[in-house]
Amino acid sequence: MIRTVDKKLIIEFQEGWEFIMQRGINKLVIYLEEGNARRYPDDPPFSSEECMMLYTTIFNMCTQKPPHEHTHQLYDYYVMAFESTLMQMWVLPSLREAHDEFLLRELVQWWMNHKIMVKWLSKFFCYLDRYFLAARCLPPVKDVGLHCFRKLLYEEINGRVKDAVISLINREREGEQIDRTLVKNVLHIFVEIGIENMECYLNEFGIPCQVSSDPREECLQRKKLHGGTRTSNSN
Repeated sequence: MIRTVDKKLIIEFQEGWEFIMQRGINKLVIYLEEGNARRYPDDPPFSSEECMMLYTTIFNMCTQKPPHEHTHQLYDYYVMAFESTLMQMWVLPSLREAHDEFLLRELVQWWMNHKIMVKWLSKFFCYLDRYFLAARCLPPVKDVGLHCFRKLLYEEINGRVKDAVISLINREREGEQIDRTLVKNVLHIFVEIGIENMECYLNEFGIPCQVSSDPREECLQRKKLHGGTRTSNSN
């Protein structure tokens, strides 16, 4: 509960975290679940007053005098919020039920949602970056969300995503029209979560050339590939 010590309000950890969950994290989850980020991209989930209130609550919980300073606990709970609440309970169940091209579409949508989540939560918790994490060599709050997405989501569905992407590319090679933008978006996700460049990830998939939306570039790639094959065979 909130108590007064030397005429200053003291925020107990459980009370403060409950406020952060209800007014911040849960509200953001509902905003994303309802598709408001897609329907109303110019309508943010929080007002400036709500942002200031959440930031101030976290700031105060971090700057209270011991034993009421809760910085370490806030960081631990921030990590747990991503790992358990957001990943295990919210994202993974949806992706486990999806297959093939539907899995790729779900993955792209959840990644967009995840980036919005990280963007807002890192604003609220930015005090941790400036005055707590650097001195302890802990990952910044933005990297926590990225690491959780990579660890809990990418490692679990990597094989199925790989199979779905290769299946689409093979269908195109056989003359079928596919959603090339979807393939590019999926590959870019793995670039964003830590693969240095697109080519490295394509090589991991066993794909010899980049997926391009430009037909002229694709034609050039195929000529290079076929030319290399003829040279290899002649040797």
